[in-house]
Amino acid sequence: MLPPYSGRANVYTDNCENKKAEAVIVKTRAVILREVKYRDQSKICALYTREFGKISVIIKGARNPKNKLSGLFSAGNVVDVVLYKKQSRDIQLVSDGNLVLSPMVPDPDMERFAVLYQIIDLIRTGTESDEKNLPLFTLLAGTLQQLYRSGVNFRQLHAWFLLRLVSLMGFQPLLSNCVFSGEDLTTAIREMKLTELYFVMNPGGLALPAAAIQSSIKKRLIPVRLAEQLAALASARHPAGDTFISSPEDIDTLCSLLQEYCALHMEHSRSRKNISIVEQILVK
Repeated sequence: MLPPYSGRANVYTDNCENKKAEAVIVKTRAVILREVKYRDQSKICALYTREFGKISVIIKGARNPKNKLSGLFSAGNVVDVVLYKKQSRDIQLVSDGNLVLSPMVPDPDMERFAVLYQIIDLIRTGTESDEKNLPLFTLLAGTLQQLYRSGVNFRQLHAWFLLRLVSLMGFQPLLSNCVFSGEDLTTAIREMKLTELYFVMNPGGLALPAAAIQSSIKKRLIPVRLAEQLAALASARHPAGDTFISSPEDIDTLCSLLQEYCALHMEHSRSRKNISIVEQILVK
């Protein structure tokens, strides 16, 4: 399990008359999404934090081997970090930190790293800055906790994460009934002796071939076994080991399907947000 988290905010406040210039020392748990070298020995990192969502920070001297924070702010690490935070500043200053989880433990693994970088890059590019989202942070940190264990099917975990992510965004695919006719899929598969179903991108979910064939909506034909594995993943709290999927080809197909679905709806979500911002500006 993850070590217990206890954040403390407003430990210290600058004596500033301008409220926007106030600074506080705050502690938060964070996932390192990206690291970039800055000047001689420092780093600028993108973090996804429990308390503040996605933020950028600078760690002075982080590339100096003698610095106690050296190596701590590497992509994929989960850390408890202490920030000197100003609301008016785009890049926050890190003053301290402790390692919680690392992808290097128990053993470095190239397949683990491949899945890790896909997960954190999706969070980095698909989320807005300074928007707290505790369910998303909990999903991200919990997934990394599973990813860094031994004996885990990394690709299966990736598929599970993508399915959970789109559900958190409000685009959970309908997997029990046909998205067009509403018919119960388990009954229809048995009575019609179906071997394939359609996965429909929008509205998201499974559809009976007869109901989907006339639709021009983007869709992919998948075997019934994949549809059943999707439903199993959707209901799983943690997809440990090979509980649901044994074929690497099936795992790759599911990941490809869910990545396409996730990309489509995350782009749609960002577009809707941009439209909302424009509408607010026009009203003003």
